[in-house]
Amino acid sequence: MTDRKVYFVGAGPGDPKLITVRGKELLENADLVVYAGSLINPIVLDYSDGKKVDSYGLTLDEITEMMAESVNEGKMVVRLHSGDPSLYGSIVEQMEELKKYEIEVERVPGVSSIFASAAALNTQLTLNGVSDSLIITRPAGKTLEQDLIAEFSRLNSTMAVFLGTQKIEQIMNKVECPKDTPVAVIYHASWDDEKVIRGTVEDIADRVKEAGIKRSAMIIIGGVVDPKNYRRSHLYGVAQDPL
Repeated sequence: MTDRKVYFVGAGPGDPKLITVRGKELLENADLVVYAGSLINPIVLDYSDGKKVDSYGLTLDEITEMMAESVNEGKMVVRLHSGDPSLYGSIVEQMEELKKYEIEVERVPGVSSIFASAAALNTQLTLNGVSDSLIITRPAGKTLEQDLIAEFSRLNSTMAVFLGTQKIEQIMNKVECPKDTPVAVIYHASWDDEKVIRGTVEDIADRVKEAGIKRSAMIIIGGVVDPKNYRRSHLYGVAQDPL
């Protein structure tokens, strides 16, 4: 392992077999794993025999100092994020802080919960004749003053909404697509307790409330949730004369 380096690893969506081979190898060799709280399936943490620290409630300075101290002691450090660290992982600010300690970062991608959600729905996020684009967004909250959910909903594209389960009623009131537009909420995609709630813009909030789901779920909005009237892709079109 390279000296003075922290490995930022995507743990995948939850299923311990959906972490990358590289990510698993790093966990197995880590002396310290700083992980993203309840977003990480505890079974994934079993890959490591090193010290494990939950970063929930810790400040950026506390996390950085902890990792830097271990690196200075010659230890191998993994910063473990859920899904893929590039989506709502707040990793750039962590990397900037580590630079102050002259510590490098190596990024290891992970499988996002977006893709695990699509698998749970047995669909695809882009589908010819239904949606050619995927919008990834989140609702306004403590760290986002204003969202663009209404504007995005006018684009007739698939929308994947992170961090929105507690605000699903407000989200459905904001979207400007037809009330019968299909919506799915996928709780703990790929975990053993995965749950899928299907509905429409009009009724999904009530269905989610009845199911008791309040967090750790992905919201997918659009025709791909219940694909109809899609067009066969060019790849599987009518066979062409090779000559």
